[in-house]
Order: sequence, then structure tokens, then C-alpha cells
Amino acid sequence: MNLCHARRPLAAALCALLTLTAAGCGDPGGSESGSTAASTAASPTTSGYPLTFDNCGTKVTFTKPPQRVLILNGTSVGEVESFIMLGLDKSVLANAQSYGVSDDPSMIAKIKALPTGGLTMNKNFDVPAEQVLKLKPDLVVSTWSGGFDAKQGFATREQLAAAGITSLVNPVNCAMGKPDATEAEQVAYRNQSINSSLEFIALLGRVFDVQDRALDLVGKLRARIEAVRTRVAGLPPKKVLIAYPGMAMMNANGLPAVMTGGIYDDVIKVAGGVNAFAGQTADATRTLNREQLATAQVDVLVVGLFTPDEKGDAEAAELFAAYPNWAASKSRTYTIISDGAYLGPLNAAAVEKISKVVHPGD
Repeated sequence: MNLCHARRPLAAALCALLTLTAAGCGDPGGSESGSTAASTAASPTTSGYPLTFDNCGTKVTFTKPPQRVLILNGTSVGEVESFIMLGLDKSVLANAQSYGVSDDPSMIAKIKALPTGGLTMNKNFDVPAEQVLKLKPDLVVSTWSGGFDAKQGFATREQLAAAGITSLVNPVNCAMGKPDATEAEQVAYRNQSINSSLEFIALLGRVFDVQDRALDLVGKLRARIEAVRTRVAGLPPKKVLIAYPGMAMMNANGLPAVMTGGIYDDVIKVAGGVNAFAGQTADATRTLNREQLATAQVDVLVVGLFTPDEKGDAEAAELFAAYPNWAASKSRTYTIISDGAYLGPLNAAAVEKISKVVHPGD
């Protein structure tokens, strides 16, 4: 789950998106195995143009690199960050994704520098159909299938195709917002992992004919991840809690959003830990109560920042005071991340930060 900068309306968007996730395609479960089912079906098998492949059940064809790209919001930041890290900035006609804080501080200004096309969000927190069609992009990118849902006021993939506009969904999120998602799509979504982030970079490399650039970026990111995995191999895993105090609107009891399942479990595992709520689904974020949080075994606290004005050290101190029985509270063991735990190209940064407190000096 990734997020934007419009905080108050985003509260409703997050809750709505979380509900759609649970009702429409099942809750994600932890997996370190990646999204093999999605990558097999969604990744093009040839390079060069014309390039044709299936994307979430829709056949898409590219005859040249897209030059007028609209990146939809979808409470995500991973897609725009992937574009930036691949040097595809100039292809972006309008970007609706933003966050305001990042594990790569340079990313904030780079995202802010992208054009927005003067677009405004509808009540469902994304670009309405009429604005998309008026902008006349040659490619519209969505983090989830729901970004093309007419019931939410968005342009459908069929409408876009009729207007000569290609659409693309991040393959690992095909099942998200797609009522008729296949079993393979649902499995891939539940098993979302760091590998899913790298697969999207590779896919963009093919679509934009920058395969070498994508291969180089994926190689560098994977090398950083594997360096951490090697360093902590064989060491006893510690219980890690990822909590976003600024996302308390996502929890029915007003508690910090505790991230579980899928990519969160994978990030923690690679860093040498195990999620304090391992085995839980995304439903835990909504329903977790104070007693469950207080009695959890937490050796390491990871404070997630949601807004630029949040102070991670102060948030950690408040959580330690509220939950003194945690081992992390007694040892004051914590670190601070932001967007690195989400689907996107900054997973390596989060893994590195978390590993330093899970296994310092090892």
C-alpha cells in the first residue's frame, strides 16, 4: 500500500481502498517467494516493437516508447518513483502520485518537479474520466485495476483504448479492484514481495525500450538487498513491528497502522527479522486493538513516517511510553523509514535501515 500527500481526504481513501482490497480479492499474506505467477503471465517475452502482452486480462500493444504518460494516484508512490529511477521523467505528461517524505531524500524534489497537468481528484481520490480523456495521454499507468473502474468515476480500459490510449496496471496488483480476478492474479497479489517491485522496473524497461537501464537498476538494487541477506544469514531473527502513527485513521481503534503480510513481511525477513504479527492479514491493520498491541513481542520498532512534519524520534518515544512491556521499549531499539516498505523501488533502503537495528554490527 502506498500513499499520497493529501492527508485529510486521504484518510477516507485509505479506508476505502483497504475495504476494496479485503472484499474484492482477498487479504495479502506474507511470502518471500515473490510473484512468480504474475510475472510469468504479465512480463513480455520479446524485446523491441511491436511489443504485445497480456496485462491483467487486457491485451496491450506498444509500437514505440510512450511519450505522454499519465500516472494515476491510487494512493501509491511506487510507480512514479520507478519512472524517476529509470530516467523516464521526460515521458511523464502528468503525475498524480506524491508522498512528501522518502527514504531517498532526493526523491521528494524529483517528484515535485514532475508536471501535474492541472489535474484534480474526484471524490474517490483519483483523476476522473473526463480529465484523463481531455489530457490525451498515450499511456495511463495505474497501481491497481480499480484505477480503471467506471463506478468510481474513472476511465475504463475500454474507453481509453477507443480513444487510442494504452493502459497499464502494475501486474502484481491485477487482483486489486478486479472482481473477476483469476486465481493466479489473487495468489500473486497475496504474495507481493520485494521481487514484485523489481519486476515492475523490468516491465517498464521493456515498454520504454530501456532494457539495459532497467537491468542495471534492478541489478544494483538486488545487490544491496542480497548484501544484507548475506550479512544476517544464520543470525537469530528478531520480532519487528512496522507502525505508522500518522495512519491511525486506518485502524478502527485509532492505533498506529501496523503493517502485516506480503511485502512488509518480506522486507523484514530480508533484514533479518520476522514480523511481530507474522501470519496476520491486512485485516489486522483495521482491527488490531490496544491489548493485542501491548502484549505483542516487539524486539525492534520501525516507525513509518506518513507526513513531512512527523518526527520519528518523538513518535518512537510516544510508542515506547505507551507500550513499556515491549523489549524494544526497554532497549530503545528502533529505526525510522517512510516509503521503503511499500511496493516500489526503495525497498533496498528500508531493508538496509531495518537490518542495522535488527543485527547491529553483525
